[in-house]
Amino acid sequence: MGRNTRKRRTPLATKAIAASAALALGGGGLIWANFYASAHESNHQSWGGNQTKAATAQVATISCPDVGQKLTNVPNQARGEVAGELSNLDRQITDAYQRLATTRDAQTRDTSFVQNSILQPLQDRRKAILDRIRLEITRVGGTAPGDLDTLATCTAQNANQTTGGQQQGGQQQGDQQQGGQQQGGQQQGDQQQGGQQQGDQQQGGQQQGGQQQGGQQQNNGGQAGNGPAAADFVDITKVQANVQAKPRKSGNASTGTFTTRCGVNANKNHNTDNVIVAPGVTNGAHHLHDYVGNQKVNAFSSNNTFLQGGTSCQNKNDLSSYYWPVVRVQDGSQDFDQNADGGGKEGNVGKILVPAQAQIKYVGSPTSKVVAMPQFLRIITGDAKTTTNGLANANAHWSCTGFENKVQLTTQYPICPQGSKVVRTFAFQSCWDGQNVDSANHRTHVAFADANGNCQNGFKAIPQLTMRLVYNITPPTVQNGQVKNAYAVDGFPEQLHKPSTDHDDFISVTTGGLASKIANCVNRGQNCA
Repeated sequence: MGRNTRKRRTPLATKAIAASAALALGGGGLIWANFYASAHESNHQSWGGNQTKAATAQVATISCPDVGQKLTNVPNQARGEVAGELSNLDRQITDAYQRLATTRDAQTRDTSFVQNSILQPLQDRRKAILDRIRLEITRVGGTAPGDLDTLATCTAQNANQTTGGQQQGGQQQGDQQQGGQQQGGQQQGDQQQGGQQQGDQQQGGQQQGGQQQGGQQQNNGGQAGNGPAAADFVDITKVQANVQAKPRKSGNASTGTFTTRCGVNANKNHNTDNVIVAPGVTNGAHHLHDYVGNQKVNAFSSNNTFLQGGTSCQNKNDLSSYYWPVVRVQDGSQDFDQNADGGGKEGNVGKILVPAQAQIKYVGSPTSKVVAMPQFLRIITGDAKTTTNGLANANAHWSCTGFENKVQLTTQYPICPQGSKVVRTFAFQSCWDGQNVDSANHRTHVAFADANGNCQNGFKAIPQLTMRLVYNITPPTVQNGQVKNAYAVDGFPEQLHKPSTDHDDFISVTTGGLASKIANCVNRGQNCA
């Protein structure tokens, strides 16, 4: 595919995908849908025409260890090169998934095809990049993880392993996460619940190393065949209340708020880069982002670029970048990127929705005053790879207007009742280590407060960034195990557009003392805008 471009290293060459293995969609992107039902069953959905479906293909996606999350101690001098190699790993997974999706017929004829023709070659290519990562780290005096080689092996997952089951109760709105999700800023092992993969162990009747074992025919669903599936949706009126009370405020609480109005990206400022995790890499995100705030953010932006970028915010001292994956309605239509990397070429299809509302608000700590955010602080909240990583870092919150104080969903998209709108909210990490504006895995320099609202391990409370995005979406319908007119967030193609993969990104850039003004407003208990 050759999508990632870096000045210092040329990406590995990738194998071409046979055009005959996929159907052209809208004259461009590949459609990977509907390979799972009976060989004689036709697909009458408007975007696909009649398509023959393979009879026994069961592998839904490819699961590879997330190497970037394991690299917690990369020297600064090596981070640029390591980020480039991590992006190469992402590109390899994307290419392998596309090969998986376009060889269903071969998979039905040869039960070892996935292992021998997809997983083993992928492992060999990953080993080469892991060796380069080790070299980059040790070259500047760092120490690479001793188990780096073990991260080369990828496995196959069937649909049961990726669905995630029903929404688990006891979740909390905001930064409190339970049920295998982030809690107190610390990962709860690599344990995963609700039918997802547990470690690298795969259980009875499920796919093991590419060998098909029993089970039922699976369907990834979605307009491009890589999700979402019917099981990813739930009628919110049938979900029990699961929002718990927020921590009790102490006498030292910082109770104010600061709202910054930056618009809804009506000017369609988009790209498929991610300057935080893949600096210098074109299409490093493999999916499309909405950008509000800073207007000059792409893979090659620098801190100096941010200061010159201008802003969509009403407060012209707020040059921060707020960006998130777009939401699309999979109604058979296509958007401007149907033939583009990160768009239709990678299974991100359908009409891009502009939020009806986008609220960005900074709030305080229930137990202490806050310190001002440092210039150029970077925070990622949520995990774009929960389908394979599990829910340890998930921070997705889906709901509907009128239900936000009752129900927040992480593993399912809500079907909202008539007159109600879809809402996605984010509450970012609110504790900072006091020193670093970023970290090697982009997580360990910030953390969530604990269940009582306290920062741990010497971390300091900072104003907590919260975001609330509201969408006008015609409710999808689910009939006979199929979802029609689904909506979903953009994501890596192998992540199957699961709701839990929702995430949000932030770079703090301010002028005119705005960072201190935000902290002071919050500490004084004022409501500022």
